Amino acid sequence: MADQPIGVFDSGIGGLSVLQALMAELPHERFVYVADSGHAPYGERGDAFVAERTHAIADYLLAHHHIKALVVACNTATAAAIHEVRMRYPQMPLIGVEPALKTAVAQSQTGRIGVIGTRGTLASAKFARLLDSLQGQAEFVIQHCKGLANAIEWSTGHPPASAAQNSEIHRLCQTYTQAMGPFGKGAGQIDSLVLGCTHYVFAVDELRAIVGSEIAFFSTGEPVARQTRRLLETQGLLAIPDQPDAAHLTQLLTTGALIDLQAAALRWLDLPAQQCSQANDLH
Repeated sequence: MADQPIGVFDSGIGGLSVLQALMAELPHERFVYVADSGHAPYGERGDAFVAERTHAIADYLLAHHHIKALVVACNTATAAAIHEVRMRYPQMPLIGVEPALKTAVAQSQTGRIGVIGTRGTLASAKFARLLDSLQGQAEFVIQHCKGLANAIEWSTGHPPASAAQNSEIHRLCQTYTQAMGPFGKGAGQIDSLVLGCTHYVFAVDELRAIVGSEIAFFSTGEPVARQTRRLLETQGLLAIPDQPDAAHLTQLLTTGALIDLQAAALRWLDLPAQQCSQANDLH
């Protein structure tokens, strides 16, 4: 099975930030990425809907692409359904994402940490358990950012006409960070910002311009990539390094508009349009 691909999926283009880290960490692996943009956004949906989509995509990737491992590159889907997928496919390496609170706690100097995410992630039992496990180690300021993932999704897929949407991204980032309180290195200030949605990585420039360059940002891509490597090594599933790099081995699929995925793939991964296609068999 070592030569079979790794499946990766998200509700849209946000998971490309995780795929980017995976391709850097595992340059000889093949990847099949599904952007479920036709059913986005997950973060504003109910758990039952997100779980249904997660199962459908996992089944699709196994049946049509014979994946050897699955990376759920979506915080909302991880929170809502990864435990069910793990029970359904106990032999398959399965990697989810979660807000990088533990890393932020280890590095914060003020002990006050901001966390931004979707309602689906921040209201989940999984996130509540993560918070409980860190009680007393830091103070967390939690902010649900309704609409931000959607705005990022739209602007990334429509770069020629994205000026207005980029302005909307900036407005949303400013509104939500201002609601969290002061950022900085002083006592009682937020010195760390955890990005609890994979889409938010693509708004780091806007966020940094608002909260300041001294604030530390924490995302999930690199830790997930390292965990994927560890699991593949443990099970003897690492690909034999007989290919130059993963960019030539990556296939991107979407349930939404193909042109949007092509624009995002070129913009964030420098991948050509011919590596993107419609997921016609995924419903």
